[in-house]
Amino acid sequence: MNPFEEKISQLRAGEIDKIEVTKDDFFLFREAWIKQEDKRFFRGIAGLKGNITYVYDTTIV
Repeated sequence: MNPFEEKISQLRAGEIDKIEVTKDDFFLFREAWIKQEDKRFFRGIAGLKGNITYVYDTTIV
């Protein structure tokens, strides 16, 4: 099982505030994210050195 699948579920449920994804783990995260029906609500915030912070934001239209 992809470790990001559980983190995505926790983020959606509000159990965690964000998911930190490193450049090296991006494709592993993407593999889990692409399967989500509500993937448009996951907002990625670019960081330094290719790191991305994902938050769940239902206000996105």
